[in-house]
Amino acid sequence: MAKPDILMPYRLLPIAEAELEKRFTVHKLFEADDKDTQLAKISEKIRGVALGFGPFGPDLLEKLPNVEIVAGFGVGYDHIDVPACLGQNVMVTHTPDVLNEEVADTAIGLMIMAIRELGQAEQWVREGKWAERKPYPTTQATVRGRTLGIFGLGRIGKAIAKRAEAFGLDIHYYGRSKQDGVDYTYHASLTELAAACDTLMVVAPGGPATQHAVNAEVLKALGPTGVVINIGRGSVIDETALIAALEDGTIYGAGLDVFEDEPNVPDALLKLPRVTVLPHVGSASQATRDAMALLVADNIKSWFETGKAITPVPEMKK
Repeated sequence: MAKPDILMPYRLLPIAEAELEKRFTVHKLFEADDKDTQLAKISEKIRGVALGFGPFGPDLLEKLPNVEIVAGFGVGYDHIDVPACLGQNVMVTHTPDVLNEEVADTAIGLMIMAIRELGQAEQWVREGKWAERKPYPTTQATVRGRTLGIFGLGRIGKAIAKRAEAFGLDIHYYGRSKQDGVDYTYHASLTELAAACDTLMVVAPGGPATQHAVNAEVLKALGPTGVVINIGRGSVIDETALIAALEDGTIYGAGLDVFEDEPNVPDALLKLPRVTVLPHVGSASQATRDAMALLVADNIKSWFETGKAITPVPEMKK
C-alpha cells in the first residue's frame, strides 16, 4: 500500500521530519529551487501538511485539492486560515499542553525581570559600571504585594497562576466567560481587570477577536505602577499605545516576549529604560520544542490511522 503524501512547506525540527518519513512520503518544499514548479508537480497527491514556522492561507490551500489535514506547530494558530480550512473540510491541529509549563516558567521569569529590571542590571555589570563603583539604581518596583491580572486563563494562564500563588500574588482574570471551579476573581471586561491589578499578564491568543485588545484605555486603567507582561501574541497589544503609555508614565514598565511585527522591535521600545524584551523564546527549550514537533507528526499519524486528530484546534470541535 502506497504511503500517503505529506507536504512540508517549511522546515520542521529533525525529530519530526524523521518520524514522518517512517510512514509517509514527505515532500520538503523548502528545499526546492523553484517552489511553484515543484508544488505544481505534487499538488494533487498531497493529503496532509506538516506546518513549521510559516503561514498557511487560501493561496496554498487552493493548490492542494486533496489535502485532509494541516498540522500546525505551536499552541497559537493565527498563522493558519482556519475558516478557509473549515470551508474545505480540512482538519487543523495545533500543539497545546506540551508547552504549558515551559511558557509559564518564562512568563514568571519575565515578570520578575521586568519588575526588578534584572536584564538592565546585568547589562550594567557587562558595561563595567559596577566595576567603576557605581551601584545599580534601586528599583522602584517590587514583586511583593502585587495583584496579577491574567488575560486568558487557559491552560498556560492556569499554569502561570499556580506559580504566581507561590509568590503570594493576588490573582484576578478576564476571559470570554467566568470559569466554573476557578476561585480567582473574575472581571467582566479587560479594562475592569486592568483597573483591579497592577501587573497585567497577557496570555491571550492572536486573531481578530483580540487585535489590540490591550489599548490606551486598558493601559490607563492599569495605572502608573502598572507593568504589562506579554507572552501571548504581539497583536494583542497596541504597540503604539504601549510606547506612549511608557513614555509619559501612564504605566511603569513592560516585559515582552512577542511583538506585532516579529522579529522587528520598535526602536522606541528598546530605548525605554523599564522595558525588558525577549526574542519570542517562551517555549524555546529543546525538550519542549521536540515535544511540540512530535505532536505535529502524531496528529498526522493519528489522522491517517484512525481518522481522528489528537489535538484539533477548538473551531474543529464545534
